[in-house]
Amino acid sequence: MKVVVLAATGQAGRTILSELILRGHEVTAVARTPSKLPKSIHTIQDDLSNVDRIAEIIQGADVVVSAFGPPKIDRFFSDESYTDELARVTEREIAAVQKAGVPRLIMVGGAGSLWFSSGVTVLKSGHWPEHLVPIAVSHTKAFAALRASEINWTYFSPPMFIEPGVRTGQFRLGGDDLIFDENGKAWVSFEDYAIALVDEIEKPQHERARFTIGY
Repeated sequence: MKVVVLAATGQAGRTILSELILRGHEVTAVARTPSKLPKSIHTIQDDLSNVDRIAEIIQGADVVVSAFGPPKIDRFFSDESYTDELARVTEREIAAVQKAGVPRLIMVGGAGSLWFSSGVTVLKSGHWPEHLVPIAVSHTKAFAALRASEINWTYFSPPMFIEPGVRTGQFRLGGDDLIFDENGKAWVSFEDYAIALVDEIEKPQHERARFTIGY
């Protein structure tokens, strides 16, 4: 399949790229700084600031994956108006997908809007780090923009903790509820997250829906 990965130089984007390439997909990586990616990958330089340019880049793709996140400068941890660039980029991506007629957009989402327990989101649970509240709120806005759109979207929420680790292929999937392991931890490796996302590309199970992952 022809897959375009937007904002491909972050940890999620790079790991997803690796999984796509491992499985033989035709990949285009879009990044503000393509030099951060291996020269063997087809790359395009763009900052996702213009709808028409995004639409031009993604024209003809089977799936677009957005791994965008605002750069983690000081404001990232304190200023919602800064992290809201995530929601603004998401709105441009939605418009571009509509304009280009791309069949599907999959977004690397956030954990804050998952249910921690009955009626209580992760963000409101008291277990979410204070310095990550702005980005969690902005992710919630991006999720709302997807749900209000007419495109075929999927929002893939990681659990509370996601970090580089081992590609095991052993994980559980869920819907809107946070998944805890046998020790009460909600976590996954980027490598297994990437497996699940590419599985979803190849065999769609969550179109116009959110899903999550955990051990």
